[in-house]
Amino acid sequence: MKLERLRGLRCDRRRRKRAGGFTLVELLVVVAIIAVLAGLLLPALAGAKGKSQAITCLNNIRQIELACLIYTDEFNDRLPYNLGENEIRALRRQRQFLNWSTPIMDWERSTDNTNTALLTEGGIGPYASRSARIYKCPKDNYVSDIQSGLGWPARVRSFSMNAMVGDAGTFSRSGANVNNPRYRQFFKSMQIPKPQQIFTFIEEHPNSLGDGYFLNQPDTPQWLRLPASHHSGAVELTYSDGHAETYRWKFPATRQKVRPGAAYLPVVVASDARGDFDWLMYRTSTESWPELDGQ
Repeated sequence: MKLERLRGLRCDRRRRKRAGGFTLVELLVVVAIIAVLAGLLLPALAGAKGKSQAITCLNNIRQIELACLIYTDEFNDRLPYNLGENEIRALRRQRQFLNWSTPIMDWERSTDNTNTALLTEGGIGPYASRSARIYKCPKDNYVSDIQSGLGWPARVRSFSMNAMVGDAGTFSRSGANVNNPRYRQFFKSMQIPKPQQIFTFIEEHPNSLGDGYFLNQPDTPQWLRLPASHHSGAVELTYSDGHAETYRWKFPATRQKVRPGAAYLPVVVASDARGDFDWLMYRTSTESWPELDGQ
């Protein structure tokens, strides 16, 4: 009787021991299920994050446009200064912060890349509540190896201004822009015949982001400055009437990879891939540009 009782206790212990844990096969099955669920969920989470970043980017550039409109109203309809790098630097040495944005982006060690104070000093800064945050796309966290080594998480500006909008200083002293002499330079908002058509600010590609003066030449089929495309092939831009838009590029050649430190510009536009280039040029200046079909 005692022996049978002991055998029964041993069996109960074995059953309890087996019931309290996983076998190796069961554990592998659970791990496989978790991996499958993660594979299904992670792309959805990444997509949601990407959409959120695009919305934030669009909201930021819209606030910059609003600051520009307030500035223009305050200065008797004159649009902000939109100067090139040399003139920005020369004025800055004199402690004059006239340009819509002062810091000049590059892939080197220049403190302009991290100086948020320069963003809000002069220009449209005071009309944007001196908020440095709005000059940045949250997805634009590209830095060079040199900058990464310094511990920089990102550069401070992602947007640039249409070269044909605003006072371009020495470039437009004669009333026309020496970079695009056959096309109109808009010094005042009232000079823009189709404000809903002419873009003011654009998210510039990190590869060409520099002084904030976004220049391309309609007669030359090449990107001197490249528009951004890191929102799943789309760009954010604003127009002179105040509205903002997300536009998705049609041609793969427009959607260039980010290459920190690589000097490969200009990018020649192939004759069979000019659709994106022409789309943006049509919105750069109204001078002598015919209506394009389907615009």
